[in-house]
Amino acid sequence: MKVSQETEKRITEMLSEMTVEEKIGQMQQISYESYRPEVFERFRALGAGSFLHVLGEEADRIREQAKQTRMKIPPIFGIDAIHGHSLCNGAVIFPSQLAVACAWNPTLVEEMGRVAAREVNADGLDWVFSPVLCLGRDTRWGRVDETFGEDPYLAGTLGKAITKGYEEDGLVAACLKHYIGYGEATGGRDSYDTEVSIRKVRETFLPVFRRAVQAGASSVMTAYGSISGVPMTLHKELLRDILKEELGFEGFVVTDWYNIQSLRTNQKAVESFHDGVRLAVEAGNDMSMNTYRFYDSAIQQVKEGKLSMEVVDEAVRRILRVKFSLGLFDPDKKRLSRNVIGSAEHIAVNHKLTRESLVLLENDGILPLKTKPHRIAVIGPNADDIRAQYGDWTFFSHPDAAPEDCKPLSDYYTILRGVKTVFSDSEVVYAKGCHIMDETSDAMLEEAVALAESADIIIAVIGDCLKQNGEGRDRANLELSGRQNELMYLLKKTGKPVITVLVNGKPLCIGEAVKNSNAVIETFNGGDLGGLCAAELIAGNFNPSGKLPISFPRSSAQTPCYYNQYAGWHGGKYMDVEAGNLYDFGYGLSFTSFAYANPVISSDTANAGDVLTVSADVTNTGDTDGYETVQLYYNDRYSSVLTPEKQLCGFSKVWIKAGETVRVEIPLEVNGLALIDAQGKTVLEAGVFDIMIGGNLNSLQSMELTVESTSIL
Repeated sequence: MKVSQETEKRITEMLSEMTVEEKIGQMQQISYESYRPEVFERFRALGAGSFLHVLGEEADRIREQAKQTRMKIPPIFGIDAIHGHSLCNGAVIFPSQLAVACAWNPTLVEEMGRVAAREVNADGLDWVFSPVLCLGRDTRWGRVDETFGEDPYLAGTLGKAITKGYEEDGLVAACLKHYIGYGEATGGRDSYDTEVSIRKVRETFLPVFRRAVQAGASSVMTAYGSISGVPMTLHKELLRDILKEELGFEGFVVTDWYNIQSLRTNQKAVESFHDGVRLAVEAGNDMSMNTYRFYDSAIQQVKEGKLSMEVVDEAVRRILRVKFSLGLFDPDKKRLSRNVIGSAEHIAVNHKLTRESLVLLENDGILPLKTKPHRIAVIGPNADDIRAQYGDWTFFSHPDAAPEDCKPLSDYYTILRGVKTVFSDSEVVYAKGCHIMDETSDAMLEEAVALAESADIIIAVIGDCLKQNGEGRDRANLELSGRQNELMYLLKKTGKPVITVLVNGKPLCIGEAVKNSNAVIETFNGGDLGGLCAAELIAGNFNPSGKLPISFPRSSAQTPCYYNQYAGWHGGKYMDVEAGNLYDFGYGLSFTSFAYANPVISSDTANAGDVLTVSADVTNTGDTDGYETVQLYYNDRYSSVLTPEKQLCGFSKVWIKAGETVRVEIPLEVNGLALIDAQGKTVLEAGVFDIMIGGNLNSLQSMELTVESTSIL
């Protein structure tokens, strides 16, 4: 977002000319699909500040109507673009945020943001409700698929990258959501209370938002939930004091869907709707999403002297600041041709990112396939289900679910089509085998087994479905649903090699399926090209490099199982579950192997403000060129408050040829080793730190670093 003195002066002049009604109108967002036509028409005529889920020509009509209002202030059009311009059929559908986080590639994630911005802009829209900066630390939560995973450093790095991609060319405004701690709700319950302290917010959740704000984000969305019983919509300390004042955020804050109304109807936090409106604005919300009664209530309260005009003016200033930054007042505002939507250039970016997003979890040596099989059996409920492969937040699910017979206009590949395309010389047969949610007959299983027995190799495609992911779809049981485990057992019993491909929105408890597989590939929600890239991986067309951004539990009751927990658990495990996770954060296999040697820190002592270099020799000890993601962690041995046993603080993804050794250097900002103390201050404490480098959590090589003096940062 660009801010200038000239623009601020112009905004001041506009505010002096605007009526109360015009100002409050700027603070109102209306959703196209939510209200009776007469309600929508009213706000279109009076010049509401923003419209949501309006596409293409309808946006152009509203924009023209705004020019007929007295102040001629253009609206800003919002759209949920969680993984590409995904509510537009025909746009590029990238893998989900959770999937692209597996690439550990900020450069490609930034390019994903740039592609989405271009396609959204070409559709006549200005504002993307992305990125999601919640952390997926409790995999029972329904919206884990929308996150960049469980780690603050990785999520912050990727959040910063995609925000830069959205904002860099001035085509759209990014919206950081959901502020804050939304994914940490008790029991993984969507939109529920988050029982964490402000210290914990500062330690774990705020750093992710801080980095994206510093990248120039134009807007922030208030979370549905609450922090220790205080609804985020009313949380003045977090919204006004910390976000706007401390972080220096200059854009505007928008509530989430119906948040102001929900203060009374759902959360029971205010006695009257008027109280909710006034307190929400005073707390720091600048725009009300979709609570249309906000408009009349706010006007009434300003005229009665209950809602300060000074507070209203600040909110409107922030909204106008973003509109000017986007060039919405400029008659020559840059609009790209609709020909860029789904263009070959954008598909190429998606192809590269999707390849790097795949994670090889298991491989007994079967992959890559040495010879092309004569007959391949593709079996499983997700083998030919594009809805499951896309996941949430596409035109299949929002703003209204598309009909069953709806087909993507883009050139998409399910796993089945991908296998048929890549293995064009092989005979490919298919059976669904079982359902994810519905009842499965014995005959359905028997058909799949019969096909499998006739094949040389089996590609089993299992996971979850759209009904098991998304807002309000929290899961208590993370086991594979339906008869999927039974199907996997029967397939393995045929004696044929089984390559398992996972299509799922979150980590599931897949231990039984793993036992019945020769190889396992994680795709999460792979978007348009998930099926093609999975088949290319199986064929050995590229060397997989994905690393998990999130941990896999062995059992549902083991959650949350994120890696960066505190020490002190008696026994360190549940008595009835094997110790550790099924798969750890940062884990992922390759078709080659890497060895680490000679780890060094540029200095073994440091103080606040220092930037050191951690380096190591990394050798590709196999016979295949490939990427290695070198990971850097630290541990504060003794501290005044509990700190994680391991915490990611850097990484570098490097291409290393077979037999080659590369000296990899990663900067270490010593201020990044600070903690949040019991008083909420950021403190770098004197003492010894373990600095660890390696390819995954179980192969780290450790060095000592001594911080010589304590500093308050």
